[in-house]
Amino acid sequence: QVQLVETGGGSVQAGGSVRLSCAVSGYRYRNYCMGWFRQAQGREREGVGAIAYEGRTTHVESVKGRFTTSGDAAKNTLKLQMNTLKPEDSAIYYCAAKQYPGCDIATMKDETERFGYWGQGTQVTVSS
Repeated sequence: QVQLVETGGGSVQAGGSVRLSCAVSGYRYRNYCMGWFRQAQGREREGVGAIAYEGRTTHVESVKGRFTTSGDAAKNTLKLQMNTLKPEDSAIYYCAAKQYPGCDIATMKDETERFGYWGQGTQVTVSS
């Protein structure tokens, strides 16, 4: 059974850092395009970053230089390192997976419905 479980959310002050993890079970995460999404209250779900099987990553413009998506093949785990956090980064963060082709920010925006596997989400709150 495919399962994605996020951990690591919490509350932090602006300028701080948070690292999220997504434990993948039921399949090898590198066989799928893996992505991080977020949804703030009253806003649409937004693709944050994606990692392809060869390790190539892409991120939405608003987090470039601050967020890093990575994968740990040995632990079958996806990670999102978030630095220099801003209040507008506050949201519920989800990890998700889709089959290829396509694994970039445009795919996350235009083919969200193709991400067939989702975690339960973890809250990140950034206070000013």
